[in-house]
Amino acid sequence: MIGLVLAAGAGRRLRPYTDTLPKALVPIDPETTPLDLTLANFAEVGVTDVAVVVGYAAAAIEARVAELQDRYGVRLELVHNDKAEIWNNAYSLWCARDLLKQGVILANGDTVHPASVERILLAARGDARRIVLALDTVKPLADEEMKVVWDEATGVRSITKLMDPATATGEYIGVTLIEPDAADELAAALRETWERDPDQYYEDGYQVLVDAGFRIDVAPIGTVDWVEIDNHADLARAREIVCPS
Repeated sequence: MIGLVLAAGAGRRLRPYTDTLPKALVPIDPETTPLDLTLANFAEVGVTDVAVVVGYAAAAIEARVAELQDRYGVRLELVHNDKAEIWNNAYSLWCARDLLKQGVILANGDTVHPASVERILLAARGDARRIVLALDTVKPLADEEMKVVWDEATGVRSITKLMDPATATGEYIGVTLIEPDAADELAAALRETWERDPDQYYEDGYQVLVDAGFRIDVAPIGTVDWVEIDNHADLARAREIVCPS
């Protein structure tokens, strides 16, 4: 099992930081970025081989590889997404398709969350589960969240932002456990997704799997502080979480 971070995005709503940095390196405090926090989480749960998909401002991550490896005791491999500035993240995850065969904990590079999320996903392994989504079933939902409908009998039935929040089981927080025997089917679903529309999310690839009869499960994360950093308000919330007064 390895860690996999999607860190290719431009994050235009976080300018001026992202004039020169990818979202994953936007400073939460002078010593901490979302990528730092994710690597620390992986190391805490014993996941020390990590691949990072890079694209926009990739040189900024490349320049920090040695430092990040030393700081967190991980080994980093960079995977280059050549279309990061024009295509969405279904293609970004597909770029790492060969690594999926090792089994991965996937984390979006803009998500701040505690290591308890990774621990919960690892504890959910077994019982023929092949893909498990970290799900917040506590947070009130609105239109922008990546919402999930799940039931015990069939697993995930729907994952999309385009859903009435009142019908959702919870919000997918951008962290997934993917077992090796899901790799080929997921890679094919991702390819189908970005070939149909390069602007699609990798979660749309999950929906392709679900529609084909592939069972996807969820692991509720409980009441935890986390945030997806899309804009400056989200960044302020991340700073509250990481640096509480």
